[in-house]
Amino acid sequence: MERKQADYGNLDERYMIQGERYQGQQYSHIYYTRLHHMRTLLHALVPSRKPHIPVTTVLGLEEGKDCVLVGTLFKHMKLKPSILDEYSKERSAIPLVKPHNFMHPDDNLILEDESGRVALAGAIPPAAYVTGVVVALHGKETSAGNFLVEDVLEAGLPPQTLLPSINEDKYVVFVSGLSVGSSTFNPLQFQLLIDHITGHLGDENEQTIASNIVRVVVAGNSVHIAPRYLNGQTVAAKDQPRIAEPIKELDIMLTQLVASLPVDIMPGCNDPANFSLPQQPLHRCLFAGASTYNTFSSCPNPHQFELDNVKFLGTSGQNIDDLYKYSDAKDMLEFMERTLTWRHLAPTAPNSLGCYPYTDKDPFLVETCPHVYFVGNQDRYETRLLKGSEKQQVRLISIPRFCDTGIAVMLNLRNLECSTLSFSTSFDS
Repeated sequence: MERKQADYGNLDERYMIQGERYQGQQYSHIYYTRLHHMRTLLHALVPSRKPHIPVTTVLGLEEGKDCVLVGTLFKHMKLKPSILDEYSKERSAIPLVKPHNFMHPDDNLILEDESGRVALAGAIPPAAYVTGVVVALHGKETSAGNFLVEDVLEAGLPPQTLLPSINEDKYVVFVSGLSVGSSTFNPLQFQLLIDHITGHLGDENEQTIASNIVRVVVAGNSVHIAPRYLNGQTVAAKDQPRIAEPIKELDIMLTQLVASLPVDIMPGCNDPANFSLPQQPLHRCLFAGASTYNTFSSCPNPHQFELDNVKFLGTSGQNIDDLYKYSDAKDMLEFMERTLTWRHLAPTAPNSLGCYPYTDKDPFLVETCPHVYFVGNQDRYETRLLKGSEKQQVRLISIPRFCDTGIAVMLNLRNLECSTLSFSTSFDS
């Protein structure tokens, strides 16, 4: 059977760090750039949503007078960890308990612009927001000096190009959290996935479906290297091969895939890549076998591309995991939805999520709406079709860790419908 093809366009240029050098620059630049860009968008929305209400600055507030403020939110959190806690932990014989979520009922929000800052009260729930989000707020100043919020104006989904009409089934497979080298990694499970994608498994019907897979996206945390080898100490000669083993094993398996179809691999927080976002592509020298094929693409995290004019945007999960620590939502898809309506992929960067200190841009601003938005390394598979007020449609996909669940996700380019590929190797009697 002949494998179907799809026109691929890489749109990762904004996430590539080329020529930039760290020279002691501060993070204030990235906040200023974010506020400047978002303020232009929000000012344009105010006349249609809040006609006849003036837009002012924090310094220009007048008590009791209705107005709209545009600024960056800062969330004061009682439980947020600090560097002093880390120092205490090192000095203490008793380990400190580290919660999964730092929310507290006493958390409060502050709005900041270039002129000053003001504490917020009223109709803005602190649980739903994080430091770094730029919003417009309708309200008035109280006698106590707070700003009483009546309504929150968010930027909403960005403009979207029309979804192309594709009249045949073409599939993209997403997999993340392979964790080759970890105790939970099951080589047989991953081999079954490879054999299915390459058409070596199943009956004629399954092989026909497999021949319609046009690309595989590996969304982060592909290898697991034991933390004891990554603590900054010199690694003994006898232990050095153990660091390379998981990468060699991953390369052998990826080589089977790229011999059959195109593969994009993104770095994750556990992979041998830079820690701060945007993570740069894994070096090709790590993949001696797979990198010899022109179907192998090492990509940054976040990763943006198009297939047959269907636009994709995705991360390896750090942005959503960080939102979970500092805010509240009913599920991970709601966090994903918020990053699109706030028009920012990683609003908590650089406050609690590491990122490069850009001086003249904020690459995480979402200027055009993708058709597919995926996030890797989540606890379970979830998906939803998000619809915007201007007929935008976005397929949200939460990709589970493969080493824990044995599940990969398959998306049909024709109609953006999702299904799962599940590989279980347990034999119950």
